[in-house]
Amino acid sequence: MQLDAFYFGLTFLLIVIAFFVLMFIASGIKILKEWERVAILRLGKFKHIRGPGLIWVTPFLDQVAMRVSLRLLTYAFKTERSLTKDNVPVVVDAVMYFRVIDVEKAILSVERYTIAVELAAQTTLRETTGKVTLDELLSDRDSIATHLQELIDEKTEHWGVKVTAVEIRDVVIPTQLQDAMSREAQAERERRARITLAQAELEASEAMLKAAQTYEKSPAGMTLRTWNIMQEISKNANLIIMVPTNIPEVGSTAGIAAAMQAGTGGLKVPKNKGTDT
Repeated sequence: MQLDAFYFGLTFLLIVIAFFVLMFIASGIKILKEWERVAILRLGKFKHIRGPGLIWVTPFLDQVAMRVSLRLLTYAFKTERSLTKDNVPVVVDAVMYFRVIDVEKAILSVERYTIAVELAAQTTLRETTGKVTLDELLSDRDSIATHLQELIDEKTEHWGVKVTAVEIRDVVIPTQLQDAMSREAQAERERRARITLAQAELEASEAMLKAAQTYEKSPAGMTLRTWNIMQEISKNANLIIMVPTNIPEVGSTAGIAAAMQAGTGGLKVPKNKGTDT
């Protein structure tokens, strides 16, 4: 009986010990996703970076400092009523894309790298807005965004963070200034339309002058042109054209007199009508 009690107690003790050993081992098991990394601290000192997959951390000795994602992160930010170089209040809305390239620096160099990067982006955007005019901000968004990326990346590279791109989504200006810019744009479009119309009239007058000089040298060409005009007029089905058998020479004194006599229904006209005085 005493021997059975001894074996029973020993078995129970082994089961308890095995249970605590399994609990000890299980408490140190960690599963990390493909894009996750962790920093392991042993007794408060940095040991190494682990992940992804199944890892084991020694309980009571090792500690997981922080889980860091290596995926591309996005952050939307804007300035609240900042002034441009020409003292125009604007609200600039932008978005930034960044990712962690050095996990050790991102964990050990800064307490919370995401907040640090976001604040650096906001301050850099405000500083850059104050160095450009409103026209530059509206027309050169791509170059300003590239300059923003370089400035922010210069600040965040010490934290192991790489800024891949910065895009300016919108620039909000006061309503009064929008109305003024709209009137300015309308006036500019009207000025261009008038210039275009004047250029067209100048080109048309020059072409007509050249044609007149050509017809003056060639009466046969003028006659052909007259027939061409009559052909164009005859395309209207509701129009009846009566063509005389003998078309007078266009531009001559006899032609002008004949045209005027035909226009007055055959009435006689003064001799000096249609002639040079």
